[in-house]
Amino acid sequence: MAKVLVEDPDESTQVPFLRGILTRSLQNAGLAFEEAYNVAADIRRDLDDETLITTDELRNRVIEHLKATYSVTVAARYESQSTAATATRVEHPDGRVTTFSADLHRRRLETIGLTHEESFSIVTKLQQHLVDNQLTSTTSQHIAQLSYDYLLQTPALGPAVAHRWLVWIDFLRSGRPLILLIGGTSGCGKSTIATALANQLEIVRTQSTDMLREVMRTMISKRLLPVLHQSSFSAWEALPLQEGRLAEDQELLVADGFLAQVELLSVASEAVIERALRERVSLIFEGVHIHQSMVERIPQDGDALIAPIMLAVLKRKDLKERIRGRGTRAPERRSERYLRHFDEIWQLQSFLLSEADRTKTPIIVNGDRDKVVREIMRTVIDMLSKDFALTAEEVFQ
Repeated sequence: MAKVLVEDPDESTQVPFLRGILTRSLQNAGLAFEEAYNVAADIRRDLDDETLITTDELRNRVIEHLKATYSVTVAARYESQSTAATATRVEHPDGRVTTFSADLHRRRLETIGLTHEESFSIVTKLQQHLVDNQLTSTTSQHIAQLSYDYLLQTPALGPAVAHRWLVWIDFLRSGRPLILLIGGTSGCGKSTIATALANQLEIVRTQSTDMLREVMRTMISKRLLPVLHQSSFSAWEALPLQEGRLAEDQELLVADGFLAQVELLSVASEAVIERALRERVSLIFEGVHIHQSMVERIPQDGDALIAPIMLAVLKRKDLKERIRGRGTRAPERRSERYLRHFDEIWQLQSFLLSEADRTKTPIIVNGDRDKVVREIMRTVIDMLSKDFALTAEEVFQ
């Protein structure tokens, strides 16, 4: 296919037509990825005989295609998100000026636990308000307050969800750091969820206890600290005097080995967290070694929100499938070895969940990724709500 250029007359620019960009816009309009990609591919084929098209002409073609293939409603969604409020400048309290982004604001709304459909509905109303009032310039406070009002007025959401938005906006403006500690046994999805949260919250600093352990292994030989060179679920094998322990003590052995490894990693783990606290930056710290003994050592005299979360997979077959899948996606993770030690992994999860229950650490069952991210964010906001007593007027003044 010949290259097709898309011209923006207002900006005097020409860029190549990219199916990926159009696919993303169509997803923002509510289409599933496969549907969006198919529409983008159809549009590209329609443009096969052309070399230049304007942005307005391209948008109109997409709208007509959506009307014919899907419905007027879907076409209206695409038209709304692709044209509304594109020129609205937003002033922030720190002096920054940005252009209003419907996609970015939708993701911010999803941070408080809204689904894609719910956040899209609020953003559509917000865009329409900006267009109807011909607002070419506004403030981030005004955008946040409008969002609060629309959440409050939406029957399916209402005061409870609007309150979550209020709490979260106040936290963001406070400049307080968020320290998210994501624990769980091997294969339960910690790194996947941590990555999704980092993207959702725009947190750039992340760390894993596995990486800290690898660094320490390069510095300290196996002969000096054999426990460090074992996996978390098999660290008990390197403990002294195990021969006299009975077979029925297996879960206790697994727990003892794990706690010995946690203790070895505690200094490095605390250093990572304390640096984030000192620099007042948010951090997502994930790993099997996230344990209450480590959390208790974190200084509690600052204004950071320290939120430990324990992930769980409650069915043996589900956890096995996750481990098998991890080996398929990343062969270097050696899924066969994990499966050979599955009983110890399961026993370690039992211990971790019992500890989390004992210390009142929130336990979240990891099933659907997006749902888990929403549950974690609702948990975080619930923690913030305990000491929150401001009104909407005070937050948005």
